[in-house]
Amino acid sequence: MEPASAPTPPVPVPPPPTFSLAKRHHVGESVIRTVLFLCAAVSVLTTIGIIIILVEQAWEFFREVPITDFLFGTKWTALFKTPEYGVLPLVAGTLWITAIAMLIAVPLGVMSAVYLSEYASPKIREWLKPTLELLAGIPTIVFGFFAVTFIRPQLLERIFPSIGPFSALAAGVAVGIMIIPLVASLSEDAMRAVPRSLREGGYAMGATKNEVSWQVVVPAAISGIIASCILAMSRAVGETMIVALAAGSKAQLSANPLEPMQTMTGFIVQTFSGDVVAGSTPYLSLFAVGLLLFVITLLLNIFSQFVVARFREVYE
Repeated sequence: MEPASAPTPPVPVPPPPTFSLAKRHHVGESVIRTVLFLCAAVSVLTTIGIIIILVEQAWEFFREVPITDFLFGTKWTALFKTPEYGVLPLVAGTLWITAIAMLIAVPLGVMSAVYLSEYASPKIREWLKPTLELLAGIPTIVFGFFAVTFIRPQLLERIFPSIGPFSALAAGVAVGIMIIPLVASLSEDAMRAVPRSLREGGYAMGATKNEVSWQVVVPAAISGIIASCILAMSRAVGETMIVALAAGSKAQLSANPLEPMQTMTGFIVQTFSGDVVAGSTPYLSLFAVGLLLFVITLLLNIFSQFVVARFREVYE
């Protein structure tokens, strides 16, 4: 009979980890939340910093030039020997070019979006939409040269022989071509988001594809279409290089788009490229014009948010 073996000592059980998996997940989520918050805060703080700088420098300008003279004056000769600081010619030039650009971009952009959303096959849409969006990646300086070397001499001069080397019309056409992808892409996304059931309901009532597209899909996606148009308008208002090359640098109040005009952004480019003494009144006028431009684009964005919210309530 074999002797009994000694009992095996019990294996010690390690204590439970104090840093559990759930706690690690919680810490990871907290870190990610903090990083994302910091990323959002950077954009907000940058915007606040821009506003502070603009307001501070513009206040110095308005201490020398009355704000009523700035907003309602009809002559802008900031770089002349006897300067006048009425910003209306710059605002008028900006609005002229923006209006021309929107007259080109909105019809072409919306019709392109309708085709991509309702008529194009998946294979055609697969290559056509990226090709259209490729226009948005072209540098604006290229559009400026395109306006000066092709749009004005090859197109507009044959229709309007009296057009000069610089004009609001040539700049507006170039800006309109530039913002077509913005209108088309965002409008097409809004139309694609319309439920299929609305289209099928239209077809069930005997409507044609054209009737369904324009009487069902477009009204249902109108909030996104309007938002894309307002966003494109903001882009046109802030465009710089195209107007600096094609519109000229003559600030004037004129109802003739064939004449040269200067926009707010064009004046900023012209002034910064010259020899303006820092702290002088012409230098400070840059910040006054920049502040006005900021306010205009801010109001456009606020209006866009209002329109989107208003029409979403109708179609939801």
